[in-house]
Amino acid sequence: MTTLKDLYVEELQDLWSANDQMSDVVSAMADKASDSKLVDRLSSAKDGIDQHTRLLKSLLEDRGADVKKEHCKGMEGLVKEARKHALDTDMSGAALDVAIIAQYQRLCHYGIAGFGTTKAFAEALGNDEAARKLDGALDNIYESDDFMTELAERSRNLDAMA
Repeated sequence: MTTLKDLYVEELQDLWSANDQMSDVVSAMADKASDSKLVDRLSSAKDGIDQHTRLLKSLLEDRGADVKKEHCKGMEGLVKEARKHALDTDMSGAALDVAIIAQYQRLCHYGIAGFGTTKAFAEALGNDEAARKLDGALDNIYESDDFMTELAERSRNLDAMA
């Protein structure tokens, strides 16, 4: 890598891998969650993640880059932690839901960082259309993260204390 274009392409490829990994673990967390609002949001989030992956692939195509993913070791670590703390556990009910929310938000924050960086690269490269599309994906991720914070603060954290 020697140019910003190279960094941009690598970031798109890395995010593709991150999204694929996140999609799988979010689906597994949705299967284990007990709160119907949480299950619905996780299912919706999985659909959004898959939609963002299609966006990443199209941005690679638009750039004339190799449409391939670059294994994301950062997300690999976060997924491993999510499995350990939210899936491979003896918790259940509200306590498990709280753990799922916490792990999901960690995954989201990684996505926010990646999509935000990629958007900045697109802007610097003068690719306003790609920046606009990445900004839309960022809005979706922020919205999902905010929903999880609200769900935790208004119900699941309180329920888990019981």
